[in-house]
Amino acid sequence: MDSTSHELPVKTLERIASQLGCSLTDEKLALYLDEQDELKHFRECFHVPKMKDLPLIDISLVNKDENSIYLLGNSLGLQPRKVKTYLEEEIEKWAKMGSYGHEIGKRPWITGDECIAHLMNNIVGAHKDEIALMNGLTVNLHLLLYAIESQLQLHGLDVEKSMLMIKPRQGEDTLRMEDILEVIEKEGDSIAVILFSGVQFYTGQLFDIPAITKAGQAKGCFVGFDLAHAVGNVELHLHDWGVDFACWCSYKYLNSGAGALAGAFIHEKHAHTMKPALVGWFGHKLESRFNMDNKLDLIPGVNGYRLSNPPILLVCALEASLEIFNQTTMETLRKKSILLTGYMEYLIKHYYSKDKAAPNKPFVKIMTPSHIEHRGCQLTLTFSIPMKSVFQELEKRGVICDTREPSGIRVAPVPLYNSFHDVYRFINVLASAISAAKLK
Repeated sequence: MDSTSHELPVKTLERIASQLGCSLTDEKLALYLDEQDELKHFRECFHVPKMKDLPLIDISLVNKDENSIYLLGNSLGLQPRKVKTYLEEEIEKWAKMGSYGHEIGKRPWITGDECIAHLMNNIVGAHKDEIALMNGLTVNLHLLLYAIESQLQLHGLDVEKSMLMIKPRQGEDTLRMEDILEVIEKEGDSIAVILFSGVQFYTGQLFDIPAITKAGQAKGCFVGFDLAHAVGNVELHLHDWGVDFACWCSYKYLNSGAGALAGAFIHEKHAHTMKPALVGWFGHKLESRFNMDNKLDLIPGVNGYRLSNPPILLVCALEASLEIFNQTTMETLRKKSILLTGYMEYLIKHYYSKDKAAPNKPFVKIMTPSHIEHRGCQLTLTFSIPMKSVFQELEKRGVICDTREPSGIRVAPVPLYNSFHDVYRFINVLASAISAAKLK
């Protein structure tokens, strides 16, 4: 694909369309972009749901044997094909060996999480000893003592007085960076912990993680991030940015299945100063773990926060996905993502922008920031007609996306398995869905 990282998506699309002698809305452009896509082979590594298998499909509106238009990687990623193989390997080992499986095989159960932790290094930009794969996202937030409301209540503090929330300005959907930094500058001396999302779940806004980290730490705050919607979506350099701590789930862009094994990060500078308040036996060094002598022999850093045995079946699912990520780079994925989402943004604006000359024509607004540095792959759409009606019509036509109150439909073209033709198909289906919804 001959796009460049410094060129805006629409400029790249215009240049390629000009070379092809077609418009940006021509299917020819989508097919060419897919043909040139160096990541296109990864789509074959995943199961894409068929139209005929979807529960709410209207079979009269679709080709039942065709692939669905899956745009929900921001909520649940597709299943890697190797998941079943890896699960069967461990189930077979359990059947044949019983407890010997704890120490034998390519993923011994006692160290299964540790066997794959290195596969996360480049995805989050961290050293191996700064990462632990454990529990679920919210559990990890609690273990790091920053699941905000619950921890404030647990310590007898008034939530209203002890938790500062930043909201967009009146009439705006997303936060301004200057407003975030202003709050940190003004209130930072009294703030112990800053916890931000990397990408905001509703709007899809990507925050400036290094700038927030730098500003908070300059005020003496610990700065951490909930990376649920950022990990596997955008480039992260947690170690180099000096982020104090972070947590993430792995069932969204990391494609590891519902309730998948989550991850946590603590910067190595805190390896010997940050210690868990709630200790589990898997936080003890392996060589002394089974001494059972009630003497704490804690692993330094984030691995000291582990509680118990890694769930090996969840390890299998995560391993299958991380192996795919490690066949490319986040930089390469991000390059495609910028163009893929930019292509969707262009087509939505081209067909569905508000038209003063046709005031009765339904229009679509993109809530997500247009600037490529302020978003990942997700776009959140709002509509001039009832959102739920549009969503129902999309479901009937085999588009898998989701809604979030009060008014957003979230669509996320994921670079690892979505194609430019997926986007092209979605735009055409959206036209049909809006027309049908308008008649309701």
